[in-house]
Amino acid sequence: MIGVAGCGRMGGPMLVALQAAGFNAQGYDIRRVSYPRCTTDTPTFRSKLETLITVVRDIAQTEEVLFGAQNFSQAPNLRRIIICSTLSPRYVKSLSARVSPAVRLIDAPMSGAKIAAEQANLSFMLGGDASDLDAAQPLFDAMGKHFHRMGSFGMGMQAKVLNNLLAASNTAMTRLVLDWAETAGLDEGKLLGLIETSSGQNWFASGFETIEFSRDGMDAENTIGILVKDVDSALDAAPSDADLSLPKSVQAAIRALKPKT
Repeated sequence: MIGVAGCGRMGGPMLVALQAAGFNAQGYDIRRVSYPRCTTDTPTFRSKLETLITVVRDIAQTEEVLFGAQNFSQAPNLRRIIICSTLSPRYVKSLSARVSPAVRLIDAPMSGAKIAAEQANLSFMLGGDASDLDAAQPLFDAMGKHFHRMGSFGMGMQAKVLNNLLAASNTAMTRLVLDWAETAGLDEGKLLGLIETSSGQNWFASGFETIEFSRDGMDAENTIGILVKDVDSALDAAPSDADLSLPKSVQAAIRALKPKT
């Protein structure tokens, strides 16, 4: 059985995509959720588990899933773990020494937000042995459209946190520009149309009307809060001599976001 641990805004649609592709996929969450074949029954899920895909929020939840309350890393039939959460690359690389060598490890953080998960159109940044990635490719094909093999285990996560640092920068600056435009009396739709075909074009501005969190304010439980966490992950993996002032300023700007009507 393929198990998806964490059936939230990303994991739930990923579970549905795997099922639609014909895989024997079951979800697990500590809460009751509406996605098909998603259980809260830890022992039953654990007993059938062969491939574990983790899509939980952070390191603390990953620890619970792998080694803590759920302890799925010790599932009797487990053969493969795919880490899809965005975490510190240093933490991800440390898993190699903590998981049985009989269990193959892949890091596969994804990009595209909830809408891409629902459309099975995610972009995956992949790290792991080439043979392991080849074996898992049908799973990624079911959930996504773009696949970037970045190197050995941990390199997918390294690429993802750098990508998300840029995404956070685009989010912070686009929201600032739209706030200033509103103050100046400039029409938001016209400005976004201009940005789309001009030098300011970026993912956040281009998807502003479809990205579900585009108008949200900062909340520890929403996607804006996740962006703050993702910048922390990038900072944790920064070179020892790096100037951190700019990414920390971006993080502060994200933290200060207020809901936009």
